[in-house]
Amino acid sequence: MLLVDVYLDKSPIQGIGVFAKHHIPKGTLIWKLDPRFDRIIDVETYEGETGPVKNYLDRYSYPDRRDPAYIVFEADDARYMNHDDEPNCDVSSPEETYALRDIAPGEELTCNYNLFFETGFDFLGDRHL
Repeated sequence: MLLVDVYLDKSPIQGIGVFAKHHIPKGTLIWKLDPRFDRIIDVETYEGETGPVKNYLDRYSYPDRRDPAYIVFEADDARYMNHDDEPNCDVSSPEETYALRDIAPGEELTCNYNLFFETGFDFLGDRHL
């Protein structure tokens, strides 16, 4: 779950993005995996889905780096965080995200999607788990 105030808006990177409502100092804990809200879905269930549900999971979920038998679906707006090769958020931990530098109000929060995948980023539907 996001632990900072954000809003969604049109992103210059792609589609919708997550933007800071207020100044976020470097080192701030921005997001923390919270199983009460963030969904941990077993791969078998994910692979059994079709149509709009499968398409949505393909777009907004990622492999659980703690256990490859699962994927993570974030229950809040964190799922709209876009990729940047030089992100302002550190997602190297599978359970926490920190600000890599000061983030200004109105600035888009970004992360490096490549850290979620061993061989580089693809949407889930483009790979075989």
